[in-house]
Amino acid sequence: QVQLVESGGDSVQAGGSLRLSCVVSGRVINRLCMAWFRQAPGKAREEVAASDVFSVTGYPDSVRGRFTISRDKDNNIVYLQMKSLKPEDSAVYYCAAGMPRHGDFCAGEYNYWGQGTQVTVSS
Repeated sequence: QVQLVESGGDSVQAGGSLRLSCVVSGRVINRLCMAWFRQAPGKAREEVAASDVFSVTGYPDSVRGRFTISRDKDNNIVYLQMKSLKPEDSAVYYCAAGMPRHGDFCAGEYNYWGQGTQVTVSS
């Protein structure tokens, strides 16, 4: 069973930076599709970063150039580095993991979720 525990959420001023951590247990992250999502009150959940088993990454336009997803394979941790934060980035951020298909294809399906960590950006 894969378990995910996020940390690192905080309250920051606009323009600031934060690094979120997702400690993964139950499976090595080399063999997992990983992503970060966020959800603000009254809004739909939004994927903000994804990383496949080859560490190829993807971002929506809203965060590209400001957010970076990375993997620490030695410690089985996935990070989300966020810079130039804006008030609209305020949300609960969730780490998600999924099993790759056919061994290495990430189809954007995530079966495991963390509990979330709150990020608040003030103007």
